[in-house]
Amino acid sequence: MRPVTKHAVPPAGDICHLSAVELAGRIKQRQLSVCEVVGAFLDRIEAVNPLVNAIVSLRERADILAEAESADADLARCGETGSLFGLPIAIKDLALTKGLRTTFGSPIFADFVPDMDDFFVERIRKAGAIIIGKTNVPEFGLGSNTYNPVFGPTLNAFDPALTAGGSSGGAAVALALDMVPVADGSDFGGSLRNPAAYNNVYGFRPSQGLVPAGPDFDVFHAQMGVEGPMGRNIRDIALLLDEQAGYHPQAPLSHAKEGSFLDGLGAKASGGRVAWLGDLGGHLPTEPGVLDLCEAALARFADASFHSEALVPDVDFEALWQAFVTLRQSSSGCGLKAHYDDPVKRKLLKPEAVWEVEQAMRLSAPQIHAAAVRRTSWHKTLLALFERFDLIALPSAQVFPFDVSTPWPREVAGRTMDSYHRWMQVSAFATLGGCPSLNVPAGFDDKGRPMGMQLIGRPRGDLGVLKAGAAYEATLPWPTGAA
Repeated sequence: MRPVTKHAVPPAGDICHLSAVELAGRIKQRQLSVCEVVGAFLDRIEAVNPLVNAIVSLRERADILAEAESADADLARCGETGSLFGLPIAIKDLALTKGLRTTFGSPIFADFVPDMDDFFVERIRKAGAIIIGKTNVPEFGLGSNTYNPVFGPTLNAFDPALTAGGSSGGAAVALALDMVPVADGSDFGGSLRNPAAYNNVYGFRPSQGLVPAGPDFDVFHAQMGVEGPMGRNIRDIALLLDEQAGYHPQAPLSHAKEGSFLDGLGAKASGGRVAWLGDLGGHLPTEPGVLDLCEAALARFADASFHSEALVPDVDFEALWQAFVTLRQSSSGCGLKAHYDDPVKRKLLKPEAVWEVEQAMRLSAPQIHAAAVRRTSWHKTLLALFERFDLIALPSAQVFPFDVSTPWPREVAGRTMDSYHRWMQVSAFATLGGCPSLNVPAGFDDKGRPMGMQLIGRPRGDLGVLKAGAAYEATLPWPTGAA
């Protein structure tokens, strides 16, 4: 069962316990006013956020409530609402928010206020959500431990001594402790899945191109980072994804969605076959207890007619990891190079950022091409697997939440980690394949530490993964979140 959080948080009120779908419905039906909903969540943030530091750059309460009052007046006047109308949302601090400070967790941008929104943020606004602030991130989203020199660390929702994961750590903790009804995140190497696993909530990495990326300097390079939703249940994830997803003309690699994900959940999944990859036959060093919890989760999943089979594909996983590292360096490292080239700004970069840039500068065009070819080979392997299986399952992390004062685990199961993200290798496989991947809560170890499991679907099979997630959700013997 779910352990009790070690934070001295008061119980959340009835409004904050409601799902995002329920809240949106009650607002539309005028059973709750926007002011009531927004006020309840602001009260919750005031009571809880000082303990965990999940929400940053919070707007002035009076300004937020004035926007809520205006929303109530608009509803009374015309009765038309978007799907997120009146919901208070905090945007991950890696996304541009017009008129609201966006720091990327870096002192270089400590006072930066954008004059535009990211595409998906603009869509969230148009759907009627009220943006109240940002959620905390590691500097430039590097690593799965949410801390930075601008705002400090975000603490795990269950234990103040443990990390929240990252880079969507602030979003995951805010959800788990009922400070927001739904949240956005982003994921390159596990940044949606890992913090969701560490805080007992859901995090969904969509197929590449489903949620348009940008605005950006380069819109044609096939980036591996994607935006996606996080929630306390699958329907809330679908609600937000419906607004985030879809083609954008300024994001030429984006594509249209096929109908509503929330409506699609109306037809239940009828079961399926799951390939359980585990620790890849011992290739992935994994902390004791992680695999046990995931295998127990798969056993529960069988109650929903999803039957698993242990499998290790015939793949050079070390070469695949090196391809991931090369492609990440070629994008992330090059993206940070402008700051590295400025001697003043270079001093403000965290060591992991400096490492990414310096490794990127050593790459050659043939190395990047070889990594792309290796990625293509993996994509073909995945397509072959999906001819036999409906889903692939892996742990969402190789270690349980660790001490928040430790930047990253230096050793896992007796093996030394050779980079700040090596211990997150398990998250690279969905990324390299462009596949949708959903973290579902797997359970807790005997120390009360949460763990999650990835459900990975075929490229553009996003609805199928969400429907499987909904079937899994029905088997959970404990509530999500921590409050």
